[in-house]
Amino acid sequence: MEVPSFNECIQKSIQDNWDLDALSDYGQKTFQYKDVARIIEKLHIIFEASGVQKGDKVAICGRNSARWGIAFLSTLTYGAVAVPILHEFHPEQIHDIVNHSDAKLLFVGDQVWPKLDAEKMPGLEGIFGNSSDEYRLLYGRTDKVRYARENLNRLFGERFPMNFRKHHIDYYKDNPDEMAVLNYTSGTTSNSKGVMIPYRALWSNVTFADEVYHDHVQKGSNVVSILPTAHMYGMAFEFLYEMTCGAHVHFLGKTPSPTVLLKAFEELKPKVVIAVPLLIEKIVRKAIFPKIKAPAIRLALMTPLLRDRIRLNIRRRMQKAFGDNFFEIIVGGAAINKDIEVFLKGIGFNYTVGYGATECAPIICYAPWNKFKQGSCGKAAPRMEVVIDSPDPQHVPGEILARGMNVMLGYYKNPEATAETLRDGWYHTGDLGVMDAEGNVFIKGRSKNMLLGANGQNIYPEEIEDKLSSLPYVTECVVIQKNEQLYGLVYADPDEVKKGGLTQAQLEEQMELNRIELNKIVPTYARVAGIKLMPEEFEKTPKKSIRRYKYMNYPV
Repeated sequence: MEVPSFNECIQKSIQDNWDLDALSDYGQKTFQYKDVARIIEKLHIIFEASGVQKGDKVAICGRNSARWGIAFLSTLTYGAVAVPILHEFHPEQIHDIVNHSDAKLLFVGDQVWPKLDAEKMPGLEGIFGNSSDEYRLLYGRTDKVRYARENLNRLFGERFPMNFRKHHIDYYKDNPDEMAVLNYTSGTTSNSKGVMIPYRALWSNVTFADEVYHDHVQKGSNVVSILPTAHMYGMAFEFLYEMTCGAHVHFLGKTPSPTVLLKAFEELKPKVVIAVPLLIEKIVRKAIFPKIKAPAIRLALMTPLLRDRIRLNIRRRMQKAFGDNFFEIIVGGAAINKDIEVFLKGIGFNYTVGYGATECAPIICYAPWNKFKQGSCGKAAPRMEVVIDSPDPQHVPGEILARGMNVMLGYYKNPEATAETLRDGWYHTGDLGVMDAEGNVFIKGRSKNMLLGANGQNIYPEEIEDKLSSLPYVTECVVIQKNEQLYGLVYADPDEVKKGGLTQAQLEEQMELNRIELNKIVPTYARVAGIKLMPEEFEKTPKKSIRRYKYMNYPV
């Protein structure tokens, strides 16, 4: 099928929505679409003066912000390749990504810059502040970079002597298979790899969002940006789509606490909420479960006439917490706990669980909330095919394979990993799953995480962890294998432990009770030999997935 220029979509939206609000740093500054256009032109002047050519890389690292978004759009509309870097990465990892990507310029947030060393990134022509006004020059390796920044307003005035207007915009016309974004994975199972995202994948994901959101997210609609914009999930659905339809994106900036989130939802009343399971689970476990476990409520839930009324009341409370104006909450990035999902489905809450990967920018599977099958992650998204590599896909788990418009070009400077992952046009996800007769996909776990039992049984640790995390005082957990035996690593919420008045010895006793209870509900070959309490939270990726590979050899 014919794929239009993605940059033309951005250009048309900016021109059509010239006087509307586009990007806001929540509680601070707002940029209208015409402001975004003006700053894009100024950054294009800096790119030119700095010797940035079409196809060169421009790295962007910092917390979500309006200026992050403008730097990103400026890069694409110039014809350069954007390299978004998660600000949570370790400084040495940021240095490595900048160098590996061959970036010419770096836009960096105020909270990241003090930790970096420009001398360790010798390929950069210049480094610009991404949080301050008008992109302050932090480091210029050449006179031409310093000259461009010092004389930017004069150069802009010379280029547009009669004032800058919407008809002056003429962005780079991209080709579908041209690289637009070089996105380094967040490293759940291994170190980061540079995923080469083509323009067709950006267009297809934004078009998918339009197919889902069209009647809900429109000109002037508010959307709250919660997820890291440097990650494809947040980038595609909390930023890029909104910029093509005239919506207003509100960046929360700092890591959103429940208090900040609830306040923002109440004030902005977003039309859609994009979330990771951790956010939903925290709200349900801390704000809802304690109330419905009260004796009077539990008794009422056993009475048919009262049960429906209570469920309706809980659903209304949940909807109000998210602003009471959204058509659905789309959960992605990791598996959602089964107990939480049963609860949400039971009260008729309008949520759905999608499935994607950085390598597909990101969407692979989706179903709207009113057609979504509990326990699944939806069906193949438009312009995508999904199959299960198994002799019996409905019953025997196999690797999930995907192909279509969303699939990456490959891994940057890594032909071996590309050849392993992309075969005959199919992207090998590394995830295991089954698919029912209607095409709904059910994920069983990561193939890299799968353990082999003593008698050759396939053990999916995620399924054990899902049950373990529902037991008392278990906030996070990882199941590992040592000498053919399974062990649970558990982090207990200190607030819950304190609230329960447990000593360390009592907590350990509770974990032994949890182990006994767990082993009653898992197959014999999946029983856990012991539970080890962790002294602190597990290290996570920015999308809040545990970096499992770091704990595989943890002493038990």
